[in-house]
Amino acid sequence: MTKRAEPVSDPIEHSATDELLPIREVVRLTGVNPVTLRAWERRYGLIQPVRTEGGHRLYSREDVENIRSIMSWTERGVAVSKVGSLLARNKPADSMTQAKPLVGGPALGLARDEWSEWQACVAQAVAVFDETRLEQVYGQLFSTYPVSMIFEEVLLPVWREQMHQSGFGQLSQWLSYDAFLRARVLQRLQLGRRTANGCVLLAALPESCPELELLVTGLLLGADDGAVRVLPAGQPLDELPLVCQSIQPEGLVLFAPVPPNAALLRQINKLALAVDCPLALAGVGAELAEEQLKSSPIANLGSESRLMRSRLAQFLAGRLDT
Repeated sequence: MTKRAEPVSDPIEHSATDELLPIREVVRLTGVNPVTLRAWERRYGLIQPVRTEGGHRLYSREDVENIRSIMSWTERGVAVSKVGSLLARNKPADSMTQAKPLVGGPALGLARDEWSEWQACVAQAVAVFDETRLEQVYGQLFSTYPVSMIFEEVLLPVWREQMHQSGFGQLSQWLSYDAFLRARVLQRLQLGRRTANGCVLLAALPESCPELELLVTGLLLGADDGAVRVLPAGQPLDELPLVCQSIQPEGLVLFAPVPPNAALLRQINKLALAVDCPLALAGVGAELAEEQLKSSPIANLGSESRLMRSRLAQFLAGRLDT
């Protein structure tokens, strides 16, 4: 297990110039010890600090953000050797089309800066438990950007960063923010179910994710025209045939934020034979288990929102190879 120093909850200063930080400051900000940081650099190439003439490492703000992302993935069970591809996939494209924020939102800038400023707006409201302001920012985001971008680039990054803070009061901030997001996502899911015929069931693999990640996946899967019914976290896999028999869904999707182990894969394969609807796996775990899924009747929807929706539609129409 990776040894970590006690993290300090100070936020990274966002300045016009990207200040370079010595390793001791990075340790203070992230709680990751120097030995681990060097291993992530040398063995896996996950971070790329610059060197002074004397050979000392200096880290950028982007390096620190990457370190926090690495921590998040490894704490969720993803092997360090797999994290590099996840970091590369989640980096915003420099050429992303920009939309003009409404009054009260961040100023225009490069795509990455734009998302950072929206994140700062959200984080500031969360820090003072200002739900009215948070609701305003939330509304501005939804009137400006697609749903997938809002969650993937703004709301969830703040949620994940808040989750790992340990200063006094920050757990309360995260719990308040988590409750706010869950309520809004549930509201959107319920609206989608009222306006669609039929549904796809979404369930999480056992003990695999916080409820919000499951709900957001349901929202992104059904963002176009399909209704997704999200089953409660903790839904037993062996009881899903009973649930499917009663609800008669068009399909069943299992959310896997981390790759399932061999025993769980065997259980999922048995489930595919026991339900009377197509079965698919979605999430980062589905991507990382691609080889194991190739010889099974289970579809791999991936984890990118557009790809998940497209593959789900193809799978339900019988046009996606498993």
